[in-house]
Amino acid sequence: MTPDQISYLTFVILIIGALIFDLGLLSKRNTTISIKKALWQTIFWVLLSLAFCTFLWFEKSPMVATKYFTAYLMEWSLSIDNIFVFILIFSYFRVKESDSARALLIGILLAIVFRILFIALGIELIERVHAILYFFGAFLIWTGYKLFFQKNDAEFDPGKTKIYRFMKKVLRLSETEPNGRYFVEHNGKIFFTNLAVVVLMLGGVDIAFALDSIPTVVSLVREDANVPFTADDILVIYSSNIFAVLGLRSLFFLLRGAVDKFDFLQQGIAIVLVFIGVKMLIEFFDIRISIFVSLGVIVACLTGSILYSINHNRKRAVKEKNI
Repeated sequence: MTPDQISYLTFVILIIGALIFDLGLLSKRNTTISIKKALWQTIFWVLLSLAFCTFLWFEKSPMVATKYFTAYLMEWSLSIDNIFVFILIFSYFRVKESDSARALLIGILLAIVFRILFIALGIELIERVHAILYFFGAFLIWTGYKLFFQKNDAEFDPGKTKIYRFMKKVLRLSETEPNGRYFVEHNGKIFFTNLAVVVLMLGGVDIAFALDSIPTVVSLVREDANVPFTADDILVIYSSNIFAVLGLRSLFFLLRGAVDKFDFLQQGIAIVLVFIGVKMLIEFFDIRISIFVSLGVIVACLTGSILYSINHNRKRAVKEKNI
């Protein structure tokens, strides 16, 4: 077998084995996920991702491993910022604790299918139309600017989204208590329950998230926009995306009670998006920014925004206590 075949096979085996382990031992049907259990699951997925990074270091090269780690860190941070939207969806449709884990897993698996298709489409599009990179660069700058000054994610109303309105038009929806079911039968007709709606919404919403994350990772991984994608580039793009998305479920249960503790995380992510957008645009002038600089910027922005959030909340708590 070639090194590329070994790498892809290792990736597939890790993912399948991890999903079997997760489904069979960590996510049994009709069970609730405690903070402790979510913490162990999060550690499991992070360690698995780092294990694959170590594999790439020895099987491929330190550069490929660095690209993977940078892309994974970026995807992971974007996932954290998206968790609040997922929380609003689950709250809006009143999903029971016992149904949350399985519904979230199915939604994430659906999102992975969409990601695979979108990544393949994006790579093909970039290969054929090089100038689209500059469009993506401008889009990321605009997205980062909007995210930086966005006051509140609470404006997101799942019931008013285009995805939900579309489903109400084309699908038969039931208000019956799901009790773990995704479909129910009434008068010989099949209806979708709220659990099925949640799963479809998670997959649909992730498509919107992918519009930011996929161009970002492509820019981080590809050193020279004039050189075609290599097998290593494609492996890093797919693996970093899939590992980050699979770890999102445990992160959801771990952070859903603490999302408001990181008030300024979105500003840190916004700065990173603007940086990546600028990185894509200046390639027009043959100016390249190394993966190590990109990694440093990502780590500095995320760490700084988290520490600033913690310090800000601490000062606010002290101020409220003294009032």
